[in-house]
Amino acid sequence: MYYAQLLLPDFTLIVCGYLICRYTALNRTVWEQVDSLVFYFLFPVLLFHSIVRSPLDLGAASGMIGAALCMVGASIAITYTIARWPGVARADFASTAQIAFRFNSFIALALAERLAGREGLLLIAVIIGVCVPLCNIGAIWPMAQDSGSGFVRALLRNPLVLATASGLLANIAGLSIPVWAEPTVTRIGQASLALGLMAAGAGMQLSKMFDSNSKRIVGTAVLTLRHLVMPLLAWAAVRLFNLSPNQATVLLVFSALPTASSCYILASRMGYEGSFVAGLVTLSTVLGTLSLPFALQFLR
Repeated sequence: MYYAQLLLPDFTLIVCGYLICRYTALNRTVWEQVDSLVFYFLFPVLLFHSIVRSPLDLGAASGMIGAALCMVGASIAITYTIARWPGVARADFASTAQIAFRFNSFIALALAERLAGREGLLLIAVIIGVCVPLCNIGAIWPMAQDSGSGFVRALLRNPLVLATASGLLANIAGLSIPVWAEPTVTRIGQASLALGLMAAGAGMQLSKMFDSNSKRIVGTAVLTLRHLVMPLLAWAAVRLFNLSPNQATVLLVFSALPTASSCYILASRMGYEGSFVAGLVTLSTVLGTLSLPFALQFLR
């Protein structure tokens, strides 16, 4: 029940976006502009702020960093094998591969602080800082390869990647957002979360979610990887790197999170079928109520 309550606001915002787009004058034309606002401004500010606001102690958390990178790297490698499965359309895989390894950072921050206190918040900030670049690269690679747009060019033009890289550089350099600007930046981050989830709901077309065999295969595979395989990989990484109890808790939280709401925005902006990705984001939010107890109560 605790995890369901934690995820309910995200799920409710998705449903609100779906209903508003379908049954009011704020139709798909309006939400296409919202997509652009979130992708090019709101989400980049959120990412930058999330990384900069907590100083990264890379030395003290080296074991945690190694475990997180191994877990995410293994998940990306496993995900890429889906492209070679029989019956999988290349475009379906390219747009949805990111579902399997990207994560909702807001839920990560909230859970880590509640379960492991101030130390948990610092640990999850370290994981976000080192894993966001890897996850974004892993997400963009198949789409750039499929569309022929060029991987390096796609990275350099992607505002989420630029925000992540600049946030890491600022953090390492010891820079921070001025106190007087904190309230404004925080509100922008809150707006990005709400509008991103509502945009995902507005872009969702339930009738198209699994209207082909390829989508059924890919959708089932990436959700299984996100909510079952990643917690198992985290469990193995905890033992391999001999993490402390708090580090183990935070890594297991990270492994069982719902996928990032910006998956829909990224796929849509890169020219893919956003409605399918939006549906998977919604399902992932619901499945988080099962994977989080599985990771924290069973595996831990």
